Amino acid sequence: MTRVLLCDDQELVRAGFRLILDLEDDLEVVGEAADGVECLRQVASLAPDVVLMDIRMPRMDGVEATRRLVRAGSPARVLVLTTFDLDQYIYDAMRQGASGFLLKDVPREQLVFAVRMVARGDAFVSPAVTRRLVEHYVGSPPPSTGVPSVLDPLSDRELEVFRFLADGCSNQEIAEALVLGETTVKTHVGSILAKLGLRDRIQAVVLAYESGFRRRRG
Repeated sequence: MTRVLLCDDQELVRAGFRLILDLEDDLEVVGEAADGVECLRQVASLAPDVVLMDIRMPRMDGVEATRRLVRAGSPARVLVLTTFDLDQYIYDAMRQGASGFLLKDVPREQLVFAVRMVARGDAFVSPAVTRRLVEHYVGSPPPSTGVPSVLDPLSDRELEVFRFLADGCSNQEIAEALVLGETTVKTHVGSILAKLGLRDRIQAVVLAYESGFRRRRG
């Protein structure tokens, strides 16, 4: 059973999401919070698996609440909620460790799918969408001529895989490009995330773009 905490300052939004999620046999809404301060309290007491986190709230916004959860080592995965798909706050939340985002007018099926996906440790937003956010709010840093020091922990093969990760490629696409099995690629991706202290592929895209380490298209 996946435990979900709803964090939004609009009661009607929380009620709508609760109604949808409680219809699913494998999902349970264990609590609600109207701002980031209350969200932190609820996470500590209820131990949810997923937090549906509104970005803009009084007292403490979703970005700061996400940052504090990640810094505290909370295992809860954060799925941020927003009205606009190009929003500086979304990008900031992803940098702080959010596992994806949803528009508030998302179809019922997509909401349920996203919660399940994030609960099992995957990122819901495609790296390509994340890259568009990064490009929009960070600008266009020139590609690095060498390997940034932040990537020093990676082996040569992991660097190859990381280049494709940064370009938004799926495990299958990476496997085909490097002539590897998908299981092998999955192992490399897990090792890359662990060595770089990243929670998911979204943060890998952000790191690659900000450091200028991007695969050159040919």
